[in-house]
Amino acid sequence: MNYWNKIFKNKDLLKKIGYILFVLLIFRLISHVPIPGPSPDNLKAFFDKAFSSGNSVLPFFDVFSGGSTSRFSIGLMSLGPYITASIMIQLLTMVSPKLEQMNKESEETRQKLNQYTRYITVPLCFIEGFGMIKLLQSISSQAGVNLLAGVGAFGWFIMLLSITVGTVFLMWLGELITEKGLGNGISIIIFAGILARLPQFVGQSVSKIFGGEQIDNQALMMFGLVSVLTVVMVLLIVFITEAKRKVPISYAKRIRGAKLYGGVDTHLPLRLNMTGVIPIIFAGAFMNIPQVIGFLSNAKTAWIKNAADFIKTTFASTTPEYAIFYFFLVFSFTFFSTFLYFKPKDVAENIQKQGGFIPGIRPGTQTEKYLTYLIMRVTLWGAIFLSIIAVFPFAMQIFTNAQNFAIGGTGILIVVAVAIEIINQLKAQIITRSYDEII
Repeated sequence: MNYWNKIFKNKDLLKKIGYILFVLLIFRLISHVPIPGPSPDNLKAFFDKAFSSGNSVLPFFDVFSGGSTSRFSIGLMSLGPYITASIMIQLLTMVSPKLEQMNKESEETRQKLNQYTRYITVPLCFIEGFGMIKLLQSISSQAGVNLLAGVGAFGWFIMLLSITVGTVFLMWLGELITEKGLGNGISIIIFAGILARLPQFVGQSVSKIFGGEQIDNQALMMFGLVSVLTVVMVLLIVFITEAKRKVPISYAKRIRGAKLYGGVDTHLPLRLNMTGVIPIIFAGAFMNIPQVIGFLSNAKTAWIKNAADFIKTTFASTTPEYAIFYFFLVFSFTFFSTFLYFKPKDVAENIQKQGGFIPGIRPGTQTEKYLTYLIMRVTLWGAIFLSIIAVFPFAMQIFTNAQNFAIGGTGILIVVAVAIEIINQLKAQIITRSYDEII
């Protein structure tokens, strides 16, 4: 089946794609709207000096904000506060019976949970935005630039309000994309931001590998090695995303009136990575925290300053501690996200209600235990592979001395995973419309 021809022939699907592209265009325009407060001269000096000083923190934030950090725009925090709020709500859902019941009851109660997430996002925008601006101010002062010269208390309020408006607006754009049914809108916005900045960081990484005016054989070998390893990494990401364990499901024959129903054998697919790019996004949001609180290194209290310096130094993106902690977070969030999206108890109950069973396994509790056992084994390998791919660029960073490899590697991971998700959604839309035409 030629899916691409069917996509171009389907007007409704083309309208959806055009609508999403238009929303993404608005998202890119947001990254060029500056935050009111700093003078244009200070901003220009900040861009020229701070971002060319070799600081590895700024490019990391810049790639995930779609270039908003380097422009000091209202999209400075991108969707970071919203992601943090989502994690908080999901954690509360696991420990609060009331919230868990709301998540199960109906679409209306789940919308209430989403509304709670939006409410929490607003104060988080102010908190995280304050930390980010203080971090940028600290970095700019180290580069000899007074970024916020002449900005008073009211100016700070306007800056934080602008950041909050930008994040809430991006959150709304993400929900508009989700409504079109072609993937998760939040993931697609992050995907678009990374894709917009990825060529620049790849070019910087290549220039750092070659280094200098003359190209030697060692540089060419390193470039070839990195290119091959990048291709292998992309293939591994595709393999992990598409790999699945098929659990056989049989449905008993039932007689209703004069008709016979059931007697069909099918399967339940358990993917190695059920949640796609969500673990990487969650882990990336958490890894931003140590750098954001780094502004406390200017505190007057000695123990606060020492603690901030220790966290900032230990969890710098070029340290082994950063890579180890990142590995642990990706591994943990893979399990966490999987059991949020796939609940063995609910799946076992649905199979039993529909008259189905797993051959050799009793319906009900035994099916739930069996599914839990399978999902733990499958997710274990998916989590290991995903974590290795996530930290692999940091190892390359150590060998090549190119700081942008960590950024490019994480970016490629998200771009490939989201691209596969979008393609799968498009295929599902085509198949659904083909069935509708037949009926």
